Amino acid sequence: MTDFRAGTGAIIFDMDGVIVDSEPLHELAFRQIFDAMGYGETHGMDFTAYLGRSDRALWVDFVAKHAPPQPLEELLAWKQRHFIEILRDRRPIFGPVPALVEELSARWPLAVASGSLHPVIDEVLALRGLRRFFPVVVSVQDVARGKPAPDVFLRAAALLGQPPGACVVLEDSAAGVTAAQAAGMRVIAITNTLPAAQLGHADAVVDSYAAVRARLL
Repeated sequence: MTDFRAGTGAIIFDMDGVIVDSEPLHELAFRQIFDAMGYGETHGMDFTAYLGRSDRALWVDFVAKHAPPQPLEELLAWKQRHFIEILRDRRPIFGPVPALVEELSARWPLAVASGSLHPVIDEVLALRGLRRFFPVVVSVQDVARGKPAPDVFLRAAALLGQPPGACVVLEDSAAGVTAAQAAGMRVIAITNTLPAAQLGHADAVVDSYAAVRARLL
């Protein structure tokens, strides 16, 4: 069993599906927008293929498939606004996360490295006062490539002042695990979004936050 305590200098959290139970809400927001655009039954997008990836990745493929009249940036802004409305209404922070984050922050510096945009990250971290525990926040907006490329994780490590090999990442998606490993980091994957079989390339796969805590504390 991997010893995640030894040699660890920082913990990096993915956000969607790790801090906040938002993957189903992203899909809901997209489906409602597709319906408003007239593509409710014909959008043809496989949402599971975009888990851990950015909104832009999905919209780029949607535009290539359907050539809608709206420009890409308008579509991105539309979905972001709608998703933030859903977040504010549902406030879907995973219950054990605030206590876990506070406990981990007493031992290591923490970062968020997310495929979401900064306005969405800010909304999530405002819930339950989580922002104060994360001195470093990196969005896909801050790097050239989104997950499964390692860019967001490498940027987070640099801002934390830690070598990649000293960082442990908490992820829930296959793309995120791939990205963290490409960055040279150890990864704990939690089965909030995908079954363990799809996360088997992580250094450890767990099914609860208690198991995350047991691996780190």
